[in-house]
Amino acid sequence: MATYNVGDLRKGLKIQIDGEPYLIVEFTFVKPGKGQALYKCKLKNLIKNTVIDRTWKTGDQVEAADVEEVEAQFLYRQGDHFVFMNTETYEQYDLTLDQVDEAWKYLKEGMICKMLLFNGAPIGVTPPYHVVLRVEYCEPAARGNTATNVTKPARVETGAELMVPAFVEINDLIKVDTRTGEYIERVKEE
Repeated sequence: MATYNVGDLRKGLKIQIDGEPYLIVEFTFVKPGKGQALYKCKLKNLIKNTVIDRTWKTGDQVEAADVEEVEAQFLYRQGDHFVFMNTETYEQYDLTLDQVDEAWKYLKEGMICKMLLFNGAPIGVTPPYHVVLRVEYCEPAARGNTATNVTKPARVETGAELMVPAFVEINDLIKVDTRTGEYIERVKEE
């Protein structure tokens, strides 16, 4: 198994601790007045979505995680299970709602996503940064409400509820940033 010297660690790197993959979320180098330099890291468990803190001394070694990212097409949802297909190998993956996490709000059939595999098994999925979704239901805008930045909840075709500006109506297509869940703009139908 490949290893990293702690001096080579950086934000965004994926490492393995106790057999589980972690993503380095924050990385700080600390040089106290006396003694060895320390490397303080905030790590996110890629399977459980928990965050831990770890500190290493200069010269320590850390295991590299066997994590790869592949393109996968979202095929369909069946209850709390989501089925994806690797676009290169055509292998199908069944992910649970816990593994998909908040991404379920933006998944449309046929959409190409990035899937994270750990030792060949799926552990998570990332939808495209921007998706276009159809509004299925929202309250009508109140007449005369011309204040800026007035928002209301709207249910989109995936079943998720998102906050949208007051002028958005049922059947509108809206572009959403999947990283923040925020409305970007209305989109014209082609």
